[in-house]
Amino acid sequence: MSWRTKRIKLSACTVGALAAAMFAVSTTPAAASGTYSGLAYVYGTGVYTNDWGDEGVTDVNTNASSNATCLWQMILWANGYLASDIDGVFGTNTKNATAKYQDDTDYLTVDGSAGKATWSYAADYQIAYVSGSEAAGQTLNLRYDGTVNRFDMRRIGDGNYEFRDSRGNWRKAGYNYRTC
Repeated sequence: MSWRTKRIKLSACTVGALAAAMFAVSTTPAAASGTYSGLAYVYGTGVYTNDWGDEGVTDVNTNASSNATCLWQMILWANGYLASDIDGVFGTNTKNATAKYQDDTDYLTVDGSAGKATWSYAADYQIAYVSGSEAAGQTLNLRYDGTVNRFDMRRIGDGNYEFRDSRGNWRKAGYNYRTC
């Protein structure tokens, strides 16, 4: 094999290795989980009513088993769309409840998936201030006031959201794990 042929093959291998490395870096756990913000948690800064406009998708295919899904189910429960199916698994009941929630808004696209617009809509109208500060590094205590029920939430100092689950335990609203 000539030196020129070896150089061409070596260059092709190098390009392939670089492409594989770039793909691996671009699909970090948060990015691979479908988040818009690229973060592993439901997150916010500044004015809390604007926090959820860049959240990741939760549906039967993406983040289907996560604490972010559990938070979404708590929102559906607070609005009377779920009775007690709060388990962090985005199954048929959660999909149907999400579609009904979307349909009842007369604003959202009805697809049964909690994406950017659906999360944003939920935050815009039903999160209430309780105490604390919106300043960076501070805890902000909030409450989700649904049409039927309510539950406590907080945005902790690092900007990550926590919510009180149906048993009264605080849970971080993460996309990549499920503890609820």
